[in-house]
Amino acid sequence: MGRVRLEAITWERLGDLLADRLLDLSPDDGSPWPRIAFDGAPAARPGDLARRVSDALRIRGRSSLVVGAEGFLRPASLRFEHGHRDPDAYYDGWLDTSALWREVFGPLEPGGDGRVLPDLRDPLTDRATRSPYVQLPPGGLLLLHGPLLLRHWFPFDLSVHVRLSPGALRRHTPEPEHWTLPAFERYETETDPGATADVLIRADDPRHPAWSG
Repeated sequence: MGRVRLEAITWERLGDLLADRLLDLSPDDGSPWPRIAFDGAPAARPGDLARRVSDALRIRGRSSLVVGAEGFLRPASLRFEHGHRDPDAYYDGWLDTSALWREVFGPLEPGGDGRVLPDLRDPLTDRATRSPYVQLPPGGLLLLHGPLLLRHWFPFDLSVHVRLSPGALRRHTPEPEHWTLPAFERYETETDPGATADVLIRADDPRHPAWSG
């Protein structure tokens, strides 16, 4: 990652700034639904930021839908085909990208109907959630959060990466999940999300994040 100028900020102010930026975001492909990535390891809690931005958008009169990638994992029989602690399988084979394209991104393409499935499978029970579809009105924003999102060719109109340094990532990741850390090392090497994302959030100190974007 090249030289980046970072600015200290509070989470509250960050949510407001991102919401203000999203108000004027227009998809390049002509879709009426902007699609935003909140990318980061589970320990970085990108979903918390996505929900904070959603709240700020609601105050500003804009609809949004927060979707967690953990609701679109492949069945356990496929995720654990090579064992329960395989970082390469976690990196390459856990996310059901076909389902995300079909149920989330497809309906938000130009000419789509805006009916999005917010989740498909419960990651704990490995059963279908049977959640109802959500109708996102024109101008409504998709806020998708999860890990390793920027390595896929998803049609994001803006991407936010919540970054933890390797040391902070290890400290904040529960020990039973340390087997996933090599996947995030690989992600840094192959995708360089800090440089790829439109907005970079450094969250080593959860009380005082810094951002660039």
